[in-house]
Amino acid sequence: MKNKKHIYQIEEKVPGKLLLPLSLQHTFAMFGASILVPIIFGINPGIVLLMNGIGTLLFILITKKKAPAYLGSSFAFLAPGTAIIAKQGFEYAQGAFIVVGLLGCLLAFVIYKFGTKWIDIVLPPAAMGAVVALIGFELAGNTVTGGAIGANLMTETAKHADWIVFLVTLLTAIIGSVVFRGFFSTIPILISIIVGYITAIFFNMVDFTPVLEAKLFTIPNFQLAKFSWESIVAMIPVLLVITSEHISHQVVTSNIVGKDLVKEPGLHRSIFADNFSSALSGLVGGVPTTTYGENIGVMAITGVYSVQVIAGAAVISILMAFFGPLAALIKTIPGNVIGGVTFLLYGMIGTSGIRLLVDQKIDYSKSLNLVLTSVVFISGLSGLSVQFGSIKLSGMVLASVSAVVLSGFFAVLKKLKLTNN
Repeated sequence: MKNKKHIYQIEEKVPGKLLLPLSLQHTFAMFGASILVPIIFGINPGIVLLMNGIGTLLFILITKKKAPAYLGSSFAFLAPGTAIIAKQGFEYAQGAFIVVGLLGCLLAFVIYKFGTKWIDIVLPPAAMGAVVALIGFELAGNTVTGGAIGANLMTETAKHADWIVFLVTLLTAIIGSVVFRGFFSTIPILISIIVGYITAIFFNMVDFTPVLEAKLFTIPNFQLAKFSWESIVAMIPVLLVITSEHISHQVVTSNIVGKDLVKEPGLHRSIFADNFSSALSGLVGGVPTTTYGENIGVMAITGVYSVQVIAGAAVISILMAFFGPLAALIKTIPGNVIGGVTFLLYGMIGTSGIRLLVDQKIDYSKSLNLVLTSVVFISGLSGLSVQFGSIKLSGMVLASVSAVVLSGFFAVLKKLKLTNN
């Protein structure tokens, strides 16, 4: 009879000989996606790796070692963050990160005092899934245009080599996601970056000078935040997105580990930990953090839910932040490689929102659900923008605001028994 796979529960310790490889597995799983955010923002990934590790350890502590989760770089802040950086600089984006994080901590207190039922009114599943999907869909166009994350395919300067590097990277990610098994099945993104990078070297697209000149040990680039009302107001709607994303991750993780993490240690604890980590990261020069779907996938595949392993991965991330050649090497990754990875990755993020709609069994025979999801999607994807003074709402941010306003309106109609369902 075939032996069943041993499952390591949340508070269970793994054997010493397995701790390092299992921890490395989680580090590699988040690595490819997590470093894309600082690359997109144009900052040193070292500070991000450091704050991801510190944030994860804080999360484990705040949730009383009862919620296994790795905090990586959040994609939800990319669109408004990029706009703020282009206009005011990264320091002002940091200030907006801090304010959103602190508001998230305040939300955690509200959940602690009043429970979670009100969330279904403000952001019901029919809207929540659409908002989460827009995190990936809104960024889709960036994958084939020029720039730090673009494959440079839609410009007049695009060459055959650009297409080859992009396609090799993308196909490796696709094949790896559906063919790789065991340990390799958890790191297809990282493997695709390596394969694409080697291909780019072959076509002389990589300059190793910064790597050769880098110091062996380095200090991450710390910098203090600056604040402006314009950047803060533009970023605040992201709170709706990250709240939706966090809740969906906790629900999925609960199903995997067989425990209701929303009740114990409690949604208020996990949301506070996530947002406190984001605020702290923004304060010192990092980017906002979030629980990571890649690491949730690792737990589902391996049956290892131990927070000891997650903590080990966090320590490895912190140590990597001080290794100079690694930070320099990351900066040499061509946009064609990043574009090939994000082409699949952004689609997977979008699909996770659709999966939320499916998992929640949304009944689209009801006009209310159909209209809500439809309006949220079109608000985010149509290119519509709404201007309030110097504040511009568009894309995912406009969709999030539309979701809350429309959900509240529908809640009133249902209370008055005016809906035709």
